[in-house]
Amino acid sequence: MRASRLLSLLLLLQNRGRMTAAQLAAELEVSERTVYRDVDSLSAAGIPVYADRGTGGGYQLLAGYRTRLTGLTGAEADSLFFAGLPTAAAELGLGAEMAAANLKLLAALPEELRERAERVRGRFHLDAPGWFRAPEPTPHLAAIATAVWEEHTVDVHYERWDSIRVQRTLDPLGLVLKGGSWYFLARPHSHRPDRPDPAPRTFRVTRVRELTDTGRTFHRPEGFDLAASWDEWSREFELSRHRMLARVRLTRYGRDMVRTLSSPITAAALPDDDAPTAGDGRIEAVLPIESVEHALVEFCGYGPEIEVLEPPELRERMAETVRATLRLYDRAAAAGQKPEKPA
Repeated sequence: MRASRLLSLLLLLQNRGRMTAAQLAAELEVSERTVYRDVDSLSAAGIPVYADRGTGGGYQLLAGYRTRLTGLTGAEADSLFFAGLPTAAAELGLGAEMAAANLKLLAALPEELRERAERVRGRFHLDAPGWFRAPEPTPHLAAIATAVWEEHTVDVHYERWDSIRVQRTLDPLGLVLKGGSWYFLARPHSHRPDRPDPAPRTFRVTRVRELTDTGRTFHRPEGFDLAASWDEWSREFELSRHRMLARVRLTRYGRDMVRTLSSPITAAALPDDDAPTAGDGRIEAVLPIESVEHALVEFCGYGPEIEVLEPPELRERMAETVRATLRLYDRAAAAGQKPEKPA
């Protein structure tokens, strides 16, 4: 642990130049007294580190000195894939390793390339989760990641979408971060000698209620491709959700709203912009929808820019929602009520 810290201290001075004891202590998460001892140890080992006293002073290396002691540990190498996703790395328990790996990579670069890398890092930032979403609780994420990397079979208690809890024995094959949510692909065990194990399936990490590592290892399916398997599942999942069709009339603005706010599958069904329109400028379209309930919530947000023609149930639900909203405001107007002003 101390050897790793000494190397980190050396690389910090090499990459950033002069740093105070307080700055080094904050970066290394140690006390300033520990920094003083570590600097003395580096000096005793022949590293040309010296201190500038007074205001603006600090520790720095002799001009022109560079170390090549930048070998990555296994965990640090694992973390490199998440270099642009610090939150994801932290959730997987690789935050410290990623920071150390980035430091070593910068130290290994020539000065010109190191400056370019620093400029890129200072000008571009990737924030994967969507807006207005609180992070999902994923207490078992690190354990699943360990099982993926070490190819260990796990027993899980899993809560399905319908709130039914099931027990599964799984061979975790890979993790996917999609829109701020973690999923993992795993091969279930059939537990029956007369039946082969099912094909890999997709599970949501946040629905894992309990997890036990069995300690047993497994062999990954030959030819398994995580990215290709995820893409195939994603397409099938999206198509399976849009099982109904709705015939609607849309204004030009309504078409723009569908393109912007609806799912890509729904938006892809819109007619071309040069398609013929009715006398009032509206256009008819047949749009895939997930369900009457889902379409009701979505289409009500479009206001008068959309009119549902079919199915009848959706049209009636839309009309009743609008009538109920109108009654609410009519009652308030009749009673002479005014909206309350915020305090």
